[in-house]
Amino acid sequence: MSLLQVNQLQVYYGVICALKGISFEVNEGEIVTLIGANGAGKTTTMQSVVGLIPKRSGQVLFDGHDISTTPCHKIVHLGMTQVPEGRRIFQELTVYENLLMGAYSIKDSSGFKQDIESVYTRFPRLAERKNQIAGTLSGGEQQMLAMGRAIMSHPKLLMLDEPSMGLSPLLVDQVFDIIRDINRDGTTILLVEQNAGKSLAISDRAYVLENGSIVLSGTGEELAASEMVQKAYLGG
Repeated sequence: MSLLQVNQLQVYYGVICALKGISFEVNEGEIVTLIGANGAGKTTTMQSVVGLIPKRSGQVLFDGHDISTTPCHKIVHLGMTQVPEGRRIFQELTVYENLLMGAYSIKDSSGFKQDIESVYTRFPRLAERKNQIAGTLSGGEQQMLAMGRAIMSHPKLLMLDEPSMGLSPLLVDQVFDIIRDINRDGTTILLVEQNAGKSLAISDRAYVLENGSIVLSGTGEELAASEMVQKAYLGG
């Protein structure tokens, strides 16, 4: 069953066409990845889906709702949450306060304590630093906090924009393990990622973006075996 369906999405920056009528879907329970070089349109796609930048044309359907013109804050209430590129945590707040902000859309606060403990179980480092100012965390810890903050809203679809950016190889492995675990626990994932090898290895399906167009799609395994993908993104 399709949870997210994007149809003929066009986005312009001034006179420049950044997205040239792309279409893709994310089925419930999947991990789907968008891969591509810098400037291919990956982040633009993510931001236009969640309503952060305007669309010239096209349609976005989420969980049976047409959200093409829905404001970003209302999309969160429908069950779609984004972890943006660069983490974008609240630097001056503590770890605990950042997690609290992630739960602002939850009307029933009775399970809040359990949700916090669940995040601390998944990210033990955050439990150790729950009273620490978030801006003083390491890059890896900030990425964990951004992900923990996002799952506090109980998203049906978690969108991750370049979660491995700037992290050490060891932390990259940990982040991808966490993404897989979140998916196994029932959250659908849309991943934008330059690390094609790691992302394709955990993806059910993937799309390749080039210059604002989708040029290839298939299962993660199929794209990892593609000569075009190997040459362009896997160093083959």
